[in-house]
Amino acid sequence: MAAIQGEVSWFCCGTAWGPCGTAGGGACGTCRSGNYQHAWPNTSDACWAITHPDTCGLSMSRRTCGFRHYTTNRCNGARVGTTIADCGPQTDLFCGERTCCGSACGSNRIIDLTPAAFSAIGSLSVGLRPCSVDTV
Repeated sequence: MAAIQGEVSWFCCGTAWGPCGTAGGGACGTCRSGNYQHAWPNTSDACWAITHPDTCGLSMSRRTCGFRHYTTNRCNGARVGTTIADCGPQTDLFCGERTCCGSACGSNRIIDLTPAAFSAIGSLSVGLRPCSVDTV
């Protein structure tokens, strides 16, 4: 199974849940903070034009709404399966950003999880974690 390494963050979408107020339904129209979903930087040409992960030297597969990825928190080994519900993160704004825990480090934000999904692999108060995302 192919994987890409980087950073995982979290974002709010849809109806109010946990730390989130009401927000839009994301690029796919189905995003909800309480569901196990995520945003991916290459869901469409329009999304790619906003996120520009190639600016950070990343080559990311095109995956569209509903595709399932598995994200592993490299700090604790916890893994969660989520489906694409939005476009993001805007990777090019975070080129070179680096997050570490012990000897596990990740650079460049590659995936945004909903708060429910992020909570399954780490604490929302941390905000960023080095991760591995299965892309196949």
